[in-house]
Amino acid sequence: MSRRGLAGLLTLFGLHTAQAAGLDVGQPAPGFTLNDQAGNSVRLDDYRGRWVVLYFYPKDDTPGCTTEACNFRDDLPTLRKMNVQILGVSLDDSASHAQFAEKYRLPFPLLTDGTGEVTRRYESLTSFGPFKFAKRQTFLIDPEGRIAKIYRDVKASTHSREIQQDLKALLQSPGT
Repeated sequence: MSRRGLAGLLTLFGLHTAQAAGLDVGQPAPGFTLNDQAGNSVRLDDYRGRWVVLYFYPKDDTPGCTTEACNFRDDLPTLRKMNVQILGVSLDDSASHAQFAEKYRLPFPLLTDGTGEVTRRYESLTSFGPFKFAKRQTFLIDPEGRIAKIYRDVKASTHSREIQQDLKALLQSPGT
């Protein structure tokens, strides 16, 4: 089915996905400045020189989102050895992020995209009727700020391990 046909079918059932111009591997990652769970301003450029796992998720403290976040938390020592920064993004507010981070002891920024603008630029914004939320998708961004890998079909329970395997392969590639 074509992309246009799929969009029409989703609209028919009250589902809508906002798409941007089409992000692809090798392109510069769209820059942003968002607040984290403590109200601190976080810019993507703050992490230049490091790998960034920028993961979008639908809702704080829901089963799949909790599994994904806790797996990143548990794997953080391994990821840090690979010079990785984890950044989670959803449309939830800072207070919700703060409760989620505290409850599960998440030691990485959870960014608030209340307008959905950054989520839309990363082609991760969707809606169900009047309700907007982020799709579960991840962008692996290299130390120069380019998109190294896009994960559009994320399985929360195995995603952190998948990223680690892909990072190991990327780090062993010539020119990385």
